[in-house]
Amino acid sequence: MDVIKKLHWPLILGLATLALVQPLVGMITAAGGVPAAPPVRVGLAIMISIVWIAVVGLTRVRHPVLTLVVAGISYGVFETVLSGVMSPVLTGDLRGPLAMPWTIIAVLITNAIWGAIAGLLALAVQRLRGFRPQQ
Repeated sequence: MDVIKKLHWPLILGLATLALVQPLVGMITAAGGVPAAPPVRVGLAIMISIVWIAVVGLTRVRHPVLTLVVAGISYGVFETVLSGVMSPVLTGDLRGPLAMPWTIIAVLITNAIWGAIAGLLALAVQRLRGFRPQQ
């Protein structure tokens, strides 16, 4: 638990918030009657991943993998809340994970895996730069 306290929480919450661009684009385009094409969604996910890897990999974050796993889980929570608030406004119906609560765990696990992969890549960037944090 001591490691959790030592994480850079403003960074984690900032990266998680940045990732909300992806569902926001999906919601805005769907509200306009044109759902975001899969290449747009994938492209956004790749760009967000690159930013996550660069921000963590090019700085002196002590626990890059854990930082991005927690950022991924935080994003999953934010995305779930966002869809719960915005779907009734945009569509008149509750949609997303809150409409199907059994999917919330899958959302969190998927985003934790995304964070872990990005975190491993960020760790590789740190190592290539010669940064090895002292525990």
